[in-house]
Amino acid sequence: MATGTEPPATEPHPPTGGVRTRTRAAIAAPHLRTDRWWLAPAATAAGLLAFVVYSTWRALANADYYAAPYVSPFYSPCLAENCEPMKAGPNWELFGGWWGLSPAIIILIFPLGFRLTCYYYRKAYYRGFWASPPACAVAEPHAKYTGETRFPLILQNIHRYFFYAALLVACILTYDTVLAFRDEDYDWGHMGLGTLVFLVNIVLIWAYTISCHSCRHIVGGKLKHFSRHPVRYRMWQWVGRLNARHMQLAWASLLSVALADLYVYLVATGVFDDPRFF
Repeated sequence: MATGTEPPATEPHPPTGGVRTRTRAAIAAPHLRTDRWWLAPAATAAGLLAFVVYSTWRALANADYYAAPYVSPFYSPCLAENCEPMKAGPNWELFGGWWGLSPAIIILIFPLGFRLTCYYYRKAYYRGFWASPPACAVAEPHAKYTGETRFPLILQNIHRYFFYAALLVACILTYDTVLAFRDEDYDWGHMGLGTLVFLVNIVLIWAYTISCHSCRHIVGGKLKHFSRHPVRYRMWQWVGRLNARHMQLAWASLLSVALADLYVYLVATGVFDDPRFF
């Protein structure tokens, strides 16, 4: 340890626990940063909170989630009998008629589980909501740190399995996007503004899903010689380039899925008619 960082033996040390221990530098101030370090975690918390409030309202509403040919991504696929009938749409009544709650609750478990255990989102809400730590070089207020070794954070280790579920959900949303090339009478060969919204959303959903750290490991992990696996090596490089933009893709896809749901809601409630390009 550098000279002068240890306090004299007779000098009281700051409260013990966490970074306030005698083995750490004896800096009385909470931190030495002079910039607006709190701005990033505050903005992150505000953005995530806004999405949580909006998605909770829409998931529990159980209404205005289908306006032919568009179905909200929050309600796709619809796995209960109380779903609105969607011609050739993702109506899979696996839960039968006993499910009386919103069908969105069934399916949202998987994409939300994927995002909640995502490496970037962990950093985002750890800093934004738990201040663990709130920013670089700013001590966290917790007395001890156990990482993700205890319940409930040890459940973060199931992220890879949520990744497999997220792939399935992305495939279903791709099917919904194909169906968006119909008109309100289910005739093919048409494109509206909603179709464009769904196209942008599915591209961002796939980009975010494939840029996942688990996907990068599945594609190129456990390889001792890349030269012997040229295809996987090229895929690993491609996923790696997407992975470098994982944070931006996480936010962009979060915004796009909310906007896609909002668009369906506005059309379903008659706020405006879906503009048609052809």
